[in-house]
Amino acid sequence: METHQINQNWLTLEIINELISSNKKIELATESIELVNKCRTYLDNKLATNNKPIYGINTGFGALCNTEIKASDLEKLQRNLVMSHACGLGEEVPQDIVKLMIFLKIQGLSYGHSGVQLATLQRLVDFYNNDIFPVVYQQGSLGASGDLAPLAHLCLPLIGLGEVNYKEGKVSGAAINKQFGWEPITLKSKEGLALLNGTQFMSAYGIHSLLRIKKLSTLTDIIAAISIEAYDGRIEPFNELVHQVRPHDGQFITARNIKKVLAGSQIIAQEKAHVQDPYSFRCVPQVHGACKDAITHTQSIFEKEINSVTDNPTIFPDEDEIISAGNFHGQPLAMSLDYLGIAIAELGSISERRTYKLIGGQRNLPPFLVANPGLNSGFMISQYAAASVVSQNKQLATPCSVDTIDSSNGQEDHVSMGANAATKVFRMIDNLEKIMGIELMNAAQGLEFRKPLKSSPFISELINEYRQTIPFVTDDVEMHPLMNKSIKFVQQYSNKLEVKDFL
Repeated sequence: METHQINQNWLTLEIINELISSNKKIELATESIELVNKCRTYLDNKLATNNKPIYGINTGFGALCNTEIKASDLEKLQRNLVMSHACGLGEEVPQDIVKLMIFLKIQGLSYGHSGVQLATLQRLVDFYNNDIFPVVYQQGSLGASGDLAPLAHLCLPLIGLGEVNYKEGKVSGAAINKQFGWEPITLKSKEGLALLNGTQFMSAYGIHSLLRIKKLSTLTDIIAAISIEAYDGRIEPFNELVHQVRPHDGQFITARNIKKVLAGSQIIAQEKAHVQDPYSFRCVPQVHGACKDAITHTQSIFEKEINSVTDNPTIFPDEDEIISAGNFHGQPLAMSLDYLGIAIAELGSISERRTYKLIGGQRNLPPFLVANPGLNSGFMISQYAAASVVSQNKQLATPCSVDTIDSSNGQEDHVSMGANAATKVFRMIDNLEKIMGIELMNAAQGLEFRKPLKSSPFISELINEYRQTIPFVTDDVEMHPLMNKSIKFVQQYSNKLEVKDFL
């Protein structure tokens, strides 16, 4: 099987998506091996000839930065660091995100500015290639001095501690090393700090969320087009001329997507009795488009981050410099994640408004989308359900990045809260899938009342696929199972889409 080389080339979202979808193994490129060895050799030589304190290498950590550590204790210092910092709480991080964490940690260390042993880096590669996923917890990081607690849990098994998920079971770090015939890594100076400092928890969640929302953003356009058909909406708001005179990229892409989905529809082509549509239909390019632009901005921030060195101190062998600074601070990620969260909330908000209009008994649609309303409540409460989830996402959209709290006796006196922003966005995307599933269920139901007029070939094909599992509702039925099936359809359909903004 072809492998992915961990090298110095620029990583993109598309490359990571291809790596994940193809389940490729990874290996360190020769240039990365040379850079890692060069940096480790430099650091060993520096310690042998230098008697000055170097933060985190021969000193304590955080507020203990002025405490010098004897040379004989440097290895113990690093082991103690990993053990003491494994203070995670809450639910386990999903295994696909843990795998991304391992990959991004390998990438960050491979640039040769962190001082790790090649053996340490290679063990992380072995974990990745063998689908060994350390047990990591969702809570515990302030997103500033690196993702300390989550990364400590990620790296405990390297030294024979902690737990891992392997082949549907949970085993100890000691047991997994024994099973593969590995000796636990003996961490050298700086290594524990290199492993724990870094933004790989935030970055992995962010990349995972971006991969999902890029696909869902395209699917929101498709579902909006189905709602436009069901509501007998007008095509004029998607005319290219409108968007050429307000040339926001996302707006233009959205309008083009809608027109492509509606191409060949008898419904959209028929003469309309109404002059214009409500904003939730007419302004889809403007709202969905603004959300696409927010996603694009967030992607640019995260692509810079995953191509960066984010541990501390940073080692520059060629310049003979070891610099203690703040590349581990998650502020760029925290702020962009908050921005992404606002976009996710807005995509859900306008989706629910379209659902609300579809059940309103307007434009020759029956109230609540059933032929015998009154006796039947139809789709009335599915809109309630969507509204509750929409409001939860609005509440979750409150920014995390404006919050901070003192830690480490005030030495770490401003933190990003990017880890909370990252896990929040993950939850918001789950919610968006629910809202979209409900809109699709309502739009598909409403579309039936437009017969005998036919929708576009694109929509007809999608609805035929949809109807394999979610039937038209004639009389009241238990709605919860249908809603769940519709949400599952959204998830499966979006997974088939490419990681780009257009069809």
